[in-house]
Amino acid sequence: MTDSQHGERAYGSWPSPITAAHVAAAGRKLSDVCIDRAGDTPVLYWIESRPDEAGRNTIMRLDDDGEAVSLLAAPASARSAVHEYGGAAFTVHAGTVWFVNAADQAIWRRAPSGELAPITDAAKPGQFADLQFDAAHDRLFAIAETPREGDEPRATVESIDADGHRRVIAQGHDFYASPRLSPAGDRLVWLAWNHPDMPWDATELWQADIAADGEPGTPRCLWAPDDASLFGPRFDAEGRLHIVCDASDWWNIHRERDNGDGFEALTRETAEFGVPQWVFGQSTYTFTDDGRLIAMATRDGIWQLGEVDQGSGEFTPWSLGHDFYEQLQACGNEVVVIAADARTPKQLIAVSYDVQARVLRATDGLPADAVLSVPEPVSWATADGDTAHGLFYPPASAACTGPRGAAPPLILKCHGGPTGATSTALDARIQYWTSRGYALLDVNYRGSTGYGRAYRQKLTGAWGVADVADCVHGAHHLTAAGRVDGERVVISGSSAGGYTVLCVLTFADVAAAGASYYGIGDLTRLMASTHKFESRYLHRLIGDAPATLVERSPLAHAERLSCPVLFLQGLKDKVVPPDQADTMAAALRERGVPVAHVTFAEERHGFRDAANIRTAIESERAFYTRVLDIPGVEDIVDLRIDNFA
Repeated sequence: MTDSQHGERAYGSWPSPITAAHVAAAGRKLSDVCIDRAGDTPVLYWIESRPDEAGRNTIMRLDDDGEAVSLLAAPASARSAVHEYGGAAFTVHAGTVWFVNAADQAIWRRAPSGELAPITDAAKPGQFADLQFDAAHDRLFAIAETPREGDEPRATVESIDADGHRRVIAQGHDFYASPRLSPAGDRLVWLAWNHPDMPWDATELWQADIAADGEPGTPRCLWAPDDASLFGPRFDAEGRLHIVCDASDWWNIHRERDNGDGFEALTRETAEFGVPQWVFGQSTYTFTDDGRLIAMATRDGIWQLGEVDQGSGEFTPWSLGHDFYEQLQACGNEVVVIAADARTPKQLIAVSYDVQARVLRATDGLPADAVLSVPEPVSWATADGDTAHGLFYPPASAACTGPRGAAPPLILKCHGGPTGATSTALDARIQYWTSRGYALLDVNYRGSTGYGRAYRQKLTGAWGVADVADCVHGAHHLTAAGRVDGERVVISGSSAGGYTVLCVLTFADVAAAGASYYGIGDLTRLMASTHKFESRYLHRLIGDAPATLVERSPLAHAERLSCPVLFLQGLKDKVVPPDQADTMAAALRERGVPVAHVTFAEERHGFRDAANIRTAIESERAFYTRVLDIPGVEDIVDLRIDNFA
C-alpha cells in the first residue's frame, strides 16, 4: 500500500486486502454433518461445497490420521432438489455412502472401495432428501417428491430397498420432513404439514410402528399442537423420543412423558433450540454415547452451545469463544459442530467431554493484515410502537480514516426468508464492504427468527410493510446517532431480502440506491410461478386478495421508484424466476431510471460458482462507487448502467 493510500480518504474508497476472490473462496461451505456409528469408532462425514468447481458438493470423510478426504470426483455432486433448497443429501453406514446426485436426483451408492452405482432409476421422475439408513433391513428411508402432470409434486415418506424398489409409507400431507428411526428399529417418526402453513407455523408429528420383519404399520399422529410448530425429532439411546416445540413462544426441547402419554417440556428457556426448516437435516441437539444431552440455543442473535440437565431441564452454556453454531452431532462421547464468531470463519470443531475444542476442518479465512469489523448488537424503535433488531458493523481499517467531520455511507443488508436471521459468523462479504469504509446494518426485521414465535409472527400480513419500516427506522436511528451519513444510504438483499430492497426503494425515501439479488417485484406473478414449498407462503405474509398483492408489488408502483437499482439474477432460478428481475428492470429502464442488470446463465437460487460470486460483488461495488460518486476509486470493473451518465 502506497503512502497516498494511507491516512484520510473518502469513505468507500479505502484500499482493502479483502478482495472479491476472498469472498468467492468463502463460498466453500460445510454442511450436512453425519456420523457413521457402525464400527467400534465413529467416523465423521460432511458435505463441502466447491465454488471453484461451479459449486459442486463433495462428501468428505475424516480419516484416522485427521486428514479430510473427498469421496466424490467430478462431476458427481451431492445435492437434493426437494423443496428446491434440499439438505440431508446423504447418509452413511459401515463405510457405504448413499447420496442424492445433483444431476439426475437419483440415489446413488458409493461402496467403501469407491465404486459408484445408482440405486433408484433416474429415468423415473422424482427426487429425494433426508436419507436415513435402516441397517436391520438393508434399506433407506427418505422424503420423496414426485412430479405430477397438471398438479403440484406429490410428497411421500418412502422406503427404498437395496435394489431400488420404492415403497410409500406415508402420503396425503403436502409436505414431510425428518424421518427418524428409533434405536430398536421398531418406530419410524416424521414431521408433516399442509398448505398454507410453513414448517415454522404448524407441524404434526407422526409415527409408523415397524414390525420385526420390517413391515411398517399404519401411520398415526403422535402430536399436533395447536398454534405451534415442531422441529427436529430425535430418540435417545433408550428410545425416548424428543422434539422441539414453540408452544411456549420459544422453541424449547420436549420429550415423551414416562407413561408414554404425550409430551412434556424439558427446557424452559427464553431462547430458541430450533431453526426454520428451510433445508432438511438441521440438528440443534444430540445425545452422546455416555447419555449426555448437548444442545445449542440462540437468543438476541447470539448462539450458545452447552449441556441440558435431563432432570431439571436447565441449560448450561459452555465458554468456547464462539457465538454461532449449526449442524450439531454426537460423535462417541464428543460432539462435533460447525462453529464461528465475528473473527473466525465457519469451521468444523470437536468438543470433548471436558469441554476442550479442537478444529477438524476450517474454511478459508481472510488475509492476516485485514482489520475486521466486529458486529455490535443494536435495537431501535420502529413503527407501531415496536422494536427491531440487527447487527451494526462500523468501517474498519488499519491504514485509513474518513474525512474529519464526515460519516460513512450505510449499507442496509436484508436477509432472505423472510423467516430467517442474521448471523454473527465472520462473513467475507460484510468485511469486503467495511474494510473499504462502508458501515453496514444487518437487519433482523420483525418476522426474523431467534426472538421467539411472537416476534417471528409480526410479519404475518405485514411483509412489505413491517420489514420496510424496520429498515427505514434503522437507518434513521444510526443517522441520528451520528454513525452514518443519512444522505448516502444504499440497501442490498437477496431473494425475500431482495423484495424488501425493492419495497424500500419504491415505498420509502431513505435509500439513494439498491442492489436486488434475485428479488421479487411482482407478487401476483410470483404466486403463480414459484415452487410448491413457498406457493402459499405469501398467503400468510401478505394474503391472497388481488388488490393487496398489487398494493405491495413494487412493479405495480414503478413510477414511485426513481433511484438507481442493480439487479443480479440466475437464469435457472425456480424459486424467484428470472422474469421478476426482467420485468422490473424493463419498467424502470423505460422510465429513465438508472438500471444495471447482471445475469448468470447457469446459476439457480443463490450463486455457487466462484467466478459468478466475484462478478456479483465487484458489480455491486462498481455500482455503489458510481451512483454515490465516491472519489479516488480506480479499481472497479466495467458495469453497464442504463440511463446513467
